[in-house]
Formats: sequence, C-alpha cells, structure tokens
Amino acid sequence: MTTDWEAAVEAQIRSAQERGEFDNLPGAGKPIPGRDMPYDEGWWIRSFMEREQIPSDLLLPTPLQLRRRIEQLPAELRDLPTEEAVRSYVAALNTEVVAWLRTPTGPRVVVRPVNVDEAVRRWRADRERAGPGVTAPEPQRAASARPRRRWRWWRR
Repeated sequence: MTTDWEAAVEAQIRSAQERGEFDNLPGAGKPIPGRDMPYDEGWWIRSFMEREQIPSDLLLPTPLQLRRRIEQLPAELRDLPTEEAVRSYVAALNTEVVAWLRTPTGPRVVVRPVNVDEAVRRWRADRERAGPGVTAPEPQRAASARPRRRWRWWRR
C-alpha cells in the first residue's frame, strides 16, 4: 500500500533513470564499504574519525588522557630547546592535572602531578645521550647590569 507522496517520489526517480541522470556517478559499480562486516552501532563515528584523521585518544576520559600524556612526556620534552621551555610545558601539564584533581570526572584513576625537577633531569640526560651538538643555548642576559629604576606613582 503506497501513499500519494511515495508514488510521486517513485515517479520522479523513474523519470530521472530514463533521462540517464544516474549514469556515470562516482562510486557506480563499486561495492558498498563495510557491507561484509557485522553491524556496528558506532560505524558513523568510526568512519568520521578515519575520514577526518582524528586520533582515537580524544575519545578517552580526561584522567586517561592525562595519564597517557604523562607517559609520553619524555618524548614530548625531547624536542624542546631550553630548560625554561621544559619547565613551562610540565607546569602547564601539572595545571591540567591539578584542575582535574579538584573536580574529578570520569573513572577513578590515579593521576599525580609530574615532578618538574625530575622531568628536567631526564631531559638533560636525553640531551647528553643525543650527542654534544645538541646543547641548550645559554640564556640571554640583559645588556646592562644596572637595575631598572622604579617609578613612584604617588607623591608625598
């Protein structure tokens, strides 16, 4: 039993087929991807992530993302040029960890802030193992050793 609008749609499809509008479409004659696979409710999100090249780590809950970042920290720090950059990177990560510890969401997973001095020590050791050509540049010093004068904003 068909309704009037279904009949109208079928008539439009039939007339488009007769005019040849469905000929030479991209993907014509190719098998439907995933047809031989069992049904998966998350097929659309999986295909979206593959198409947009989104890493699957983004689907993890916050504490697991933080744990993974802490585990991968030595590899992340290896490319940083200065000790100051290492300290700021670890401080930013520790800020995220502390923010999560204040209001934990997701599964109860032990996540602790990273020891900055230990991270810097490991970074230095990695730099020394890499070779003598890979050394941190010296920090730039002020041109004059004279301290800047502080202006008083009030008068007595």
